[in-house]
Amino acid sequence: MRVTIHAMDHRQDERHGDEGRRDRTDDHVARWLPVLPDLDPDIEGAVTRAKVLTDHLRRVKEQSLADFHLQSHEYDTLHALAGRGGRAAPSQLAADLRMPANSVTGRLDALARRGFVRRTPSPTDRRRVDVELTDEGRQAWLGAMDGVGHEEYRLLGALDKDERRLLSDLLRRVLLRAEEH
Repeated sequence: MRVTIHAMDHRQDERHGDEGRRDRTDDHVARWLPVLPDLDPDIEGAVTRAKVLTDHLRRVKEQSLADFHLQSHEYDTLHALAGRGGRAAPSQLAADLRMPANSVTGRLDALARRGFVRRTPSPTDRRRVDVELTDEGRQAWLGAMDGVGHEEYRLLGALDKDERRLLSDLLRRVLLRAEEH
């Protein structure tokens, strides 16, 4: 990711200046506690904050995509292709995108018309055609990703390195529980 990290760890004073401050979720929890006395304020606070954060990042992503004239499915396809080193078989992209192989064809056609991808013969299998990310496609993908990445770094800059690691580890434990079903 091209996002610069230089601003992350020199904000110690700003980071810990937030302790004790209330956010809108604190007011939300305070409103609901009298209505639902068995409500666990920590669970309600964590879930509500996760939703608010997810909604915020979704809005930032939508704006970043609009700035680069990309639709979400176009960005997702470029992202999947970039994640495979810029070259993949359509079936691999379909698997990465969790969609039927025939559904990815339309996406690739549209991206090829925009000059973001090109189809090339596979170097390993003459029967197969691979999809390759063009320089234009890489620039559009990176530009949109930088907008989102910048905001992620800005938000998580409220935490120091150890706190970010702890947050990531705690969220992993919660998501492992969610993935059990």
